[in-house]
Amino acid sequence: MRTIDWNDESKSVVMIDQTLLPVELNVIECKNLASLCEAIRSLRVRGAPALAAAGGFGMALAVTLSSADTMEKLLNDLKVAASTLIATRPTAVNLAWAVKRVLKATEDSYDLESIKDIVIFEAIRIADEDVEINKAIGKYGQKLLDDGDTVMTHCNAGRMACVDWGTALGVIRSAVEKGKEINVIACETRPLNQGGRITTWELMQDNIPVKLITDSMSGHVMRHGMVDKMIVGADRITQDVVFNKIGTYTHSIVAREHEIPFYVAAPVSTFDPNGWEDTVTIEQRDADELRYIGDVQIAPKNVDVYNPAFDATPMENITALITEKGIFEPPVLIDEILA
Repeated sequence: MRTIDWNDESKSVVMIDQTLLPVELNVIECKNLASLCEAIRSLRVRGAPALAAAGGFGMALAVTLSSADTMEKLLNDLKVAASTLIATRPTAVNLAWAVKRVLKATEDSYDLESIKDIVIFEAIRIADEDVEINKAIGKYGQKLLDDGDTVMTHCNAGRMACVDWGTALGVIRSAVEKGKEINVIACETRPLNQGGRITTWELMQDNIPVKLITDSMSGHVMRHGMVDKMIVGADRITQDVVFNKIGTYTHSIVAREHEIPFYVAAPVSTFDPNGWEDTVTIEQRDADELRYIGDVQIAPKNVDVYNPAFDATPMENITALITEKGIFEPPVLIDEILA
């Protein structure tokens, strides 16, 4: 099944609850905007492309639940819903991109029913396109991987981070599909362990060999020649940096020191042509994500905590950007990629 989808019969959003993986594969249903926003904030659904789908489906929820009796009132309800959705994860640009795309599509509406039809159609189209885009990213990216390569990845940029297939893991899947033997080293990705919980689970489901390490082991394994290439996803790509899960920047420094290619796989919807590192707000997560693992306390309850969700990797540390439009080597202007 898809990571996230629209149930037209119940007019709800259905998704895999990623907080329960790998212990339990559970599908949850969001029937109102509040429950969907909670799912986004609590990372029940996560990953830039999956958040785009969530944004689109959130607008579908809003238009379905609105009691507005005029076009003006309904469009206003959608604008309020859009602001609410975008505020849940400010750093991930795909979420805002999808919400704004759905809003723009309503410009062609002519009555109440046409607004509802357009919003739901556009939301479903965003999700369908994501699968096609990820396959295209994989098609281009697999050319960069050689038979026998060991590839390191960080966090989860697989099908759980998308509607299906994945970006960084989609490249690996596409290489395996071509008959290449690929081994993966997955960093656990503290503090919420998306690499350990989700990436390893995904790859084991597909029978792709994977070895789990702590984030702090990446330098050791690179120094000892255990890594041929590194590939990650992205949450926002500005003119000067790639924002991705915290820890990515550190891996890029080590990879550059050891002359290991460092690739970023992401759809063009992740690119922010007007953004620069100092213009982007990095989401700060709850301190208890570091003080606890599950229900187990691992640090003093009152210890001061700094817990940013993302860091910024400068373009000079990146070997190439892999998109559905092809492979681009920095320095490159985002406008050239989006053209």
